[in-house]
Amino acid sequence: MPLSPASSVLVLLGCFWIATSRGNLSHDRSQPTTQDETVVAGSKVILRCQVEDHDESSLQWSNPAQQTLYFGEKRALRDNRIQLEKSTPNELTISIDNVSLADEGEYTCSIFTMPVRTAKAIVTVLGIPRKPQISGYKEPLKEGQTAKLTCVSSGSKPAAQLQWQKGGKVMLGKNPEVAEDSNGKTFTVTSHVEFDVTRDDNGVDVACTVHHASLPNSATSTTLKIEVFYVPVASIEPQPTYPREGDNLRLLCDGQGNPAPQEFMWRKEGIDTPLTVTQDNMLLIPYLNKSDSGTYICSATNIMGTSEAKYNLAVNGFPDDVLLNQTATPKDASPVAHSSSTYHAMIGGVVAVIVFLLLIMLIVIGHYLIRHKGTYLTHEAKGSDDAPDADTAIINAEGGQTGGDDKKEYFI
Repeated sequence: MPLSPASSVLVLLGCFWIATSRGNLSHDRSQPTTQDETVVAGSKVILRCQVEDHDESSLQWSNPAQQTLYFGEKRALRDNRIQLEKSTPNELTISIDNVSLADEGEYTCSIFTMPVRTAKAIVTVLGIPRKPQISGYKEPLKEGQTAKLTCVSSGSKPAAQLQWQKGGKVMLGKNPEVAEDSNGKTFTVTSHVEFDVTRDDNGVDVACTVHHASLPNSATSTTLKIEVFYVPVASIEPQPTYPREGDNLRLLCDGQGNPAPQEFMWRKEGIDTPLTVTQDNMLLIPYLNKSDSGTYICSATNIMGTSEAKYNLAVNGFPDDVLLNQTATPKDASPVAHSSSTYHAMIGGVVAVIVFLLLIMLIVIGHYLIRHKGTYLTHEAKGSDDAPDADTAIINAEGGQTGGDDKKEYFI
């Protein structure tokens, strides 16, 4: 429905009045201004209230309970933590020292003009999380077991974040649990982590660190050093010389394990009887001879098990015949690798071939001699069968005469 000219004028005047009123309110020089503050519990917070046109009126600060703190320069609440920082007709600034969670809330700055104008400042107090506590570890773990650790930190506001590290590397824990503390303002955060331990974890630091807005520059951590029991690793330390007949050989058996090995034993492969050793786990073989050659085995034992190391001894052998690097394994694991002398095998093969050839030559020479001896005997016998006497037989054999019929006599 179209408006009459008079109605249109009234509408335009009303819009102009509303716009003008809103502009005056938005630029009201008598309106005080403040700003919200976030502070860590135990520190100081400063509340500043300013006004452009004070209109000969004083500024006032009130706490969340609507108790007056300061009215101009006059203290209204007896709390030594609250101090006046600045008071002028255009500004009223106060401070609250050693802020606690109870100080959190909405503070009001007022100026008593007509009408009274106010401004709000919300103070947020951050609750500092307590140092985290780690539980779940009481005694050394055995290699292969699962470590189950729990980290707890209370008193944080808002809820803190917990982070696990092992040996300086971040570990992922399970989803944290957040519970409200009894005061209804702070929170307790709980985090769990699990991992299978190895011998490399022995002596490693496991840390739980709490991260929070109240700790921007210094996160709080708790560190736990874990201990892992594992089977010892046996090793043999031979002398740095190659054994020769008449030398004295000393072999030291060592074992690195946790706990340290309580028992060491020496034996020679193929012989069940243990060998005599010194108090420092050393095997002494005086005046070596070739019969001492063989594989010597050292075993180291602790509460977790036994491992062995082997040493191949070749008396008067070449450097390659001496095993200078030993490998240790658990007694019930795969056997320890050891080296054998290929040089002796080659020498043995060559000797066998030479002996075989010598035997062949002896057989051939013997056969030849036997054949020639038979021929001699046969020639020696020729002509003796038909001879009347021995002299004739000899003459027949030497002259090749075959019989008496061939004899001829001549008479002069």
